[in-house]
Amino acid sequence: MDSQRGVAAVELAIVLIPMLVLCFGITELGRALYQYNGLVKATRGAARYLSQQSLASPPAGETADGIRFKARSLALCGAFDCDQMPALVPNLTLAMISVCDPVSCAATHANVPTGEGTTSLVTVTIGAGDTGYDFTSIVPWVVPSITFGPIGITMASSTN
Repeated sequence: MDSQRGVAAVELAIVLIPMLVLCFGITELGRALYQYNGLVKATRGAARYLSQQSLASPPAGETADGIRFKARSLALCGAFDCDQMPALVPNLTLAMISVCDPVSCAATHANVPTGEGTTSLVTVTIGAGDTGYDFTSIVPWVVPSITFGPIGITMASSTN
C-alpha cells in the first residue's frame, strides 16, 4: 500500500497540463469568435443605417460626408458620436472602417442591374484592402493571435 502513495497526485499533474491547455484554447477561441461576431454586427448596423440615407440629396443640415462619418462611427462604437465611448472591440479605429455608397463609388454602387431593374448599393467594410482586424490572444502559447480578413456588408440602398 505504501508503494501507491502519491500516485494520484502524479497522475493529476500529468493530466492537468493538457486539460488546462485545452481549457485555455477553447476559451480563447470563444473570445475570438465573440469579437468577430461583434465586428460583423457593427458592420451590418452601419450598412443598415447608410442604406436608409439619401446621400445624393441629404436632409437639411446634413452632408453626405457627415452621413458617411455617422455610419463609420456606428461601426466603431455603436453611436453617432464616439468621443466618450470606447470601441465595440479592442484596437478598432475609425481608419479601419471604409464606406462605399452610390455617390462615392458611383461606378460600382450606383444603378446596379438586377433581374427586376436597377438598384443602388452601400458597403461598409472593416479592414479594407489586404488588411483586416487583428485579434490579440491573451494566451499566445495556446492560441496565436489571429488577423481576420476584411469584413464587409453590402446592402441595397432604399433611396437612390
